[in-house]
Amino acid sequence: MNTLFDKIWDRHVVQVVNDGPTQLYIDRLYCHEVTTPQAFDGMRARGLKCFRPQQIYCMPDHNTPTHDQDKAIADPVSKAQVDALERNAAEFGLTHYGMLSKDNGIIHVVGPEKGLSLPGMTIVCGDSHTSTHGAMGAVAFGIGTSEVEMVMASQCILQQKPKSMRININGTLGKGVTAKDVALYLMAQLTTSGATGYFVEYAGDVVRNLSMEGRLTLCNLSIEMGARGGMIAPDETTFEYINGREFAPKGEEWEKAVAYWKTLKSGEDAVFDKELTFDAADIEPRITYGTNPGMGIGITEAIPANGQMANSPEQSFLKALDYMGFKPGQKLLGTKVDYVFLGACTNGRIEDFRAFASLVKGRKKADDVVAWLVPGSWAVDKQIREEGLDKILAEAGFEIRQPGCSACLAMNDDKIPAGKLSVSTSNRNFEGRQGPGARTILASPLTAAAAAVTGIITDPRELL
Repeated sequence: MNTLFDKIWDRHVVQVVNDGPTQLYIDRLYCHEVTTPQAFDGMRARGLKCFRPQQIYCMPDHNTPTHDQDKAIADPVSKAQVDALERNAAEFGLTHYGMLSKDNGIIHVVGPEKGLSLPGMTIVCGDSHTSTHGAMGAVAFGIGTSEVEMVMASQCILQQKPKSMRININGTLGKGVTAKDVALYLMAQLTTSGATGYFVEYAGDVVRNLSMEGRLTLCNLSIEMGARGGMIAPDETTFEYINGREFAPKGEEWEKAVAYWKTLKSGEDAVFDKELTFDAADIEPRITYGTNPGMGIGITEAIPANGQMANSPEQSFLKALDYMGFKPGQKLLGTKVDYVFLGACTNGRIEDFRAFASLVKGRKKADDVVAWLVPGSWAVDKQIREEGLDKILAEAGFEIRQPGCSACLAMNDDKIPAGKLSVSTSNRNFEGRQGPGARTILASPLTAAAAAVTGIITDPRELL
């Protein structure tokens, strides 16, 4: 087989159960407050300690408020989960990056930026968007709470080996087209189940030319095509990004690590279970119109006239449009927007804030738009201020909130009110995802910025 995925997977196999799963060794377990309480309870009930506590990192992010973090969390459920994680981490001797610590943020942003997620690793977390870390050249995937407990107890997991898929994107991306647009395009082509059962390797000119932040965005959205995970072979872009980070290898260890990392690529003769190729010229800035991330169009296009064209049964297609308040054949350019959200583990990195700021610079936020700009970590927040992006954003009428998952999902105070239309850089547009009755259009930071200053869905290329 000789694929990148096989190389990393095979190196981590402890044993293979005949006609059963593989026992896979895990290098890094990330824990947040939502999917760990039962796992810790299970460990406690069985009188177990964490097998390799130094390989486990904990951090609250889903329930974190993005304002007044120095005050007690108002919502009792959120507070209970955040407090429980801190207690459990202390009891089991695990590293915990609590709210307001300089190391806190969204776990899928913090892992790569601290050099905790490295090429060749196996990485898991009780969160579907763990696929993000695959951008580092790692095998990274989300797991359930019972599996979190399994990794805590043994540093291993039982998994069926997925099939392999390579997606090549060749050519050069046009003006205003970002990694987010590439991901939204792939989801529309493959549908939200098109990669089910596969681990995807992204390749081709476009992928090689993406920045590390762009690669993290692309891999983050792999799960939305149904994939088990997504990954990109490490290269000079990867090494440059990692070098000097807190947990990155140093000195002689660095040289040894890079020499190994350079072997992490699919062989010339690698055979994938499925291979697809797309042309960058076919991708324009994208938006979604329905209630799953695969229901998307180019920003200048119209909503399909029927569900068959949208890779969706007619009934669910019409139900989604009814929820969103749209009609088959409708164009969305010029549609009034109520909220704009920049952030999430999809687009809460420094490059996303640079993109947003570049478009709003010299312009003003539309009066009737509520905009939430939420860094993915305190490190991103610090960089925003060091680069003066906060001043550009403030002059345009925007304020920066404190780090957290925020309006990606309705688990904290940042909920979109019922019926309101949000243009969001997050990863999911399910019914009620951003708040009960909220309507979500997924887009890139540039498209979100264009909506924020015009008050309507706008092609960002017109403002660049």
